Amino acid sequence: MLQSIQAFDAGILLWIQEHLRVALLNGPMVLISTLGNAGLFWIILGLVLAFIPKTRKYGVLALVSLLVCFLFNNILLKNLIARPRPYTQIPELVMLMKCPADHSFPSGHACSSFAVAGSLMWSMGRKWNGIRISALVLAILIAFSRLYVGVHYPTDILVGTAIGLLGSFLICRFCTTPYDKLAQRLQKS
Repeated sequence: MLQSIQAFDAGILLWIQEHLRVALLNGPMVLISTLGNAGLFWIILGLVLAFIPKTRKYGVLALVSLLVCFLFNNILLKNLIARPRPYTQIPELVMLMKCPADHSFPSGHACSSFAVAGSLMWSMGRKWNGIRISALVLAILIAFSRLYVGVHYPTDILVGTAIGLLGSFLICRFCTTPYDKLAQRLQKS
């Protein structure tokens, strides 16, 4: 079973390398991929939203989602599963960027991107569609870029995305009411 998943993943990566990689996109895809490094872009976005009174709740929920998903995905699962990176297993795969030192499964970039984008999608109303949709598009681009540059398998991306979306949904579902109550108490003080 694991060998067939590995073969499927490798086939997709080699197909992307052969059919979708073009010199004009290589630089921009590396740049997009680095936007997800250490979740820094998403941390900054969450902090900016948290400092603006009208979006404070959304920023806090995004940061909590990011933290919870990071702990579960990067600290627990990556080290527990310890899947090698694709470039160590697929000799034909050409790397486009510096090789990450940690394990491959699940993708931390996909997880963090979808943790924040998901929390904004779940918590913000439609009047914030510009922010919500922009975050979602960037999350998709970052996740795809990890395949494009050859540092993750497709299943790494899918599971990282699922963890980010599920984690952000649960945080928004169960932390919104306590956040609202705390905010009301602080306003009364």
